[in-house]
Amino acid sequence: MPVRLFAACLVALLALARPAAAAEDPVPSRCMAIAEALPKATYASFTPAQAFVDGDVTITYAGHSTYVIETPGGVRIATDYSGLYGSNPLPRIVTMNKAHRTHFTDFPDKGIEHVLRGWNPDGGPARHALVVDDVYVRNVPTDIRRFGEMEANGNSIFIFEVAGLCIGHLGHLHHRLEDAHYGAIGRLDVVMVPIDGGMTLSIDAMTEITTRLYSSMILPMHRHATPMAEFTGMMGDGFAVEFRPSRSLKVSLRSLPARPTIIVLEGI
Repeated sequence: MPVRLFAACLVALLALARPAAAAEDPVPSRCMAIAEALPKATYASFTPAQAFVDGDVTITYAGHSTYVIETPGGVRIATDYSGLYGSNPLPRIVTMNKAHRTHFTDFPDKGIEHVLRGWNPDGGPARHALVVDDVYVRNVPTDIRRFGEMEANGNSIFIFEVAGLCIGHLGHLHHRLEDAHYGAIGRLDVVMVPIDGGMTLSIDAMTEITTRLYSSMILPMHRHATPMAEFTGMMGDGFAVEFRPSRSLKVSLRSLPARPTIIVLEGI
């Protein structure tokens, strides 16, 4: 059975087995694979007319694990933000993970409106559901290696829902994902994948995750010394590969590639 048909059947069965999202849930996710209640969202700057702004999303590789996402409505977001990359001009939203100092900062610029940490300093999982103008940002907690042991909920996969697109950043992922993770993530049209080969996960494990997500656009990051051909080769012939002489690209629902494509931006 084709992978997408099997996945669709599985999602349908799971949806029947679970209650639909409650009517009071303020932000129904366009990307969720399973209908279930979302955490209460924080409306930072939102009106119904701003819920969906059509147009291009600009994605720029800033460095290390930091991509800068600029929405059609003008919201600027920096992922795995340490202050080293993506700070000029200053983003309105930053996401962080705490594996290494190159993925977070304890002293973000006070001009940043929303600092979303992938862990909860008070314990337990981090829970984010934030709407700012035309983007909805949410997270899926995962575990992280700390001092040789696994720490529950120490990392987050962040998902950005904007202009009808579902954009995911896997963060500093340290373990294979379970079915519940895939269900909470949902559809990802664009996914940012660490390919260092060991500090996060092996290339084999990362290609397994990337293949199952089956996004239209795969953006490598966190490469270090890994030969790009090692990652692209393991992904196989089902994925096209494009090397682009620019740090930025524009993408919309209409411009997504028909065939899943690994896009290597300048500087990766």
